[in-house]
Amino acid sequence: MQDFGYFESLQENFKKINETQEENIKAAAKLMADAIENDRLINVYGGGGHTTLPVGEMFFRAGGLACINPVMETGLSVFNQALKYLELERTVNYGSAIIKYYNLKKDDVLIIFHNIGINPATIDAAMEAKKNGVKIIAVSSEAWQKEMPADHFIRHPNKTNLFDYADVCIEDFNPVGDAVVTVPGLDTPIAPVSNIIDFYIAHLLEIYCVKECIDRGITPPVWNSANTPGGDEKNAKYLEKYRPRVKML
Repeated sequence: MQDFGYFESLQENFKKINETQEENIKAAAKLMADAIENDRLINVYGGGGHTTLPVGEMFFRAGGLACINPVMETGLSVFNQALKYLELERTVNYGSAIIKYYNLKKDDVLIIFHNIGINPATIDAAMEAKKNGVKIIAVSSEAWQKEMPADHFIRHPNKTNLFDYADVCIEDFNPVGDAVVTVPGLDTPIAPVSNIIDFYIAHLLEIYCVKECIDRGITPPVWNSANTPGGDEKNAKYLEKYRPRVKML
C-alpha cells in the first residue's frame, strides 16, 4: 500500500509509547483504580476540537469502564460549528466554567486530553481542577508545549503548559502540526496521528486500570456490548448505579 510512510509513522509512535510511557500509564491506572475502589467516577475532559474525541472513545463503550464521566461541553467539540469551537477553546475561563459545572472535588480523578496542551480551555480546566485538589492525568505532547513560543496567540495568557498541572504526565509524542505525510506535488502535510495515538493511550489506561483492580481483588465495572444478545441485561446494573451520577447518561 502506498501510504507515503503513514503506517510506519504510527508504528514508531506506538513504539515510543510502549518503550517510554509504561510507568506513567501504571501510575495513572493506580489513580483510576483508587477512584473505582472508593466508588468515585473517573472524569475525562478534552481541551477542544478533535481532542474531545478520546472522551467519547472512553464513554459508554463496549469493553470500557462504566464509571467514566465525560466532563463534556458540546461547544468545545467537533459537533459544534468549527469556527465556533475554535474560538471557544481560545476563550479564557471557558474551561474553568465547565469544571465548575461538573463540581469535581478533592481527590477526584480527571484525565485531560489535549495534544497541544497550551490553549485557554485546557489550561483553565487544569487550573480549576488543581485548585480543588483533583488528581490530574494529562495526555499531551511535550514537543508542542516546548516549541510553541511564549507569545503564541493560542496560548493561555499565563503562558503555562498542561504538564505543569498534572500529577501524572503521559507523553503522546504528537509532532507539531500533527499531520505526518507529504505527498509529492503538495506542500501541505496530510494524515494526522493524534487521535489514533490518543485512542490507543485511552485503552491502555483502561487495560492497566482493570489489571490493577483485579490485583486488588476488585471487580471493575465494565460495559458489555449493548449490541450483543444479553448486553442490555448485563449493563442494567451499571445503568442503575451510574445514570444518576453521570450527566451524559
